[in-house]
Amino acid sequence: MLLFLIPLLGIWYFFTQKRRFSEIYMPSLEGLDGIDSIWTKLTILLPILRCLALAMFIIALARPQSVLQEEEITADGIDINLVMDLSSSMLAQDFKPDRLEASKKVAADFISKRPYDRIGLVVFAGESYTQCPLTSDHRVLQEFLAGLQCGVLEDGTAIGMGLATAVNRIKDSKAKSKVIILLTDGVNNSGYIKPIQAAEIAKVNNIRVYTIGVGTQGDALAPVRKRNDGQYIFGLVPVEIDEELLVKIAEMTQGKYFRATTLEGLEQIYQYIDALEKTKQEITVIKRYSEEFPRFLILGLIFIILELILRYTVLRTIP
Repeated sequence: MLLFLIPLLGIWYFFTQKRRFSEIYMPSLEGLDGIDSIWTKLTILLPILRCLALAMFIIALARPQSVLQEEEITADGIDINLVMDLSSSMLAQDFKPDRLEASKKVAADFISKRPYDRIGLVVFAGESYTQCPLTSDHRVLQEFLAGLQCGVLEDGTAIGMGLATAVNRIKDSKAKSKVIILLTDGVNNSGYIKPIQAAEIAKVNNIRVYTIGVGTQGDALAPVRKRNDGQYIFGLVPVEIDEELLVKIAEMTQGKYFRATTLEGLEQIYQYIDALEKTKQEITVIKRYSEEFPRFLILGLIFIILELILRYTVLRTIP
């Protein structure tokens, strides 16, 4: 609506033009014939530039936007809780640089491939806690995942506690499918909740649990004790994973157990789970907008600056 003011200003300028200049009375104009220059003719640019500047400012004030992308998305409608072991044995170097960093990398890739799912993160060692609740803000989730490190929890392997925490976080979800991916490299030896008890709760709440045992076959270079300065001392230790327990948890909840002995194998496991968990739901239209007002603001400033430069230099008039 404000743009309609510009024609009105033009009309006002035309009818008040004579009032803005002083009058000089001369007996004859014969001596001024033919002295018109190009600069005199260009003075008409001054009001035009000012009107253009005003128009740009008005458009910028309206905050125009343009649609960058409009896409139809078939979302998977799945809530997923990642449960990750943070016991000191996850620093074992049978994966490069160690089991924990390899697991974090593969989990991060998995998250990036599922942009429309809500995903959470639970960690455990001798105890457990929720590192990140279910969220669709995967940038924040990735930051939490990247910051994981061993030693922040009491050492041990409380598989039951980790699973129970994840179940408690996801059981009330309204998603069409609820999934837990539990990754560990050891045997349950801590916590006051038994893994089978946690699996029973998952089963009652229709939560599918995929279990992953990570670690090579045989011996691996892993922490054996801690020095007074907090640094770990490494030595060759047998890899012990309670595969019987992990298989039972998966079978009870209609999930599946996987054993990862290499980084490539772990990547394939997550790819397999990603392919399995596809539950289609309604189509959603997503629009992304780009703010366009800055370019109009800049154009308006250019026009007003150009008008001022011309008015007080080559097109300057003497009152």
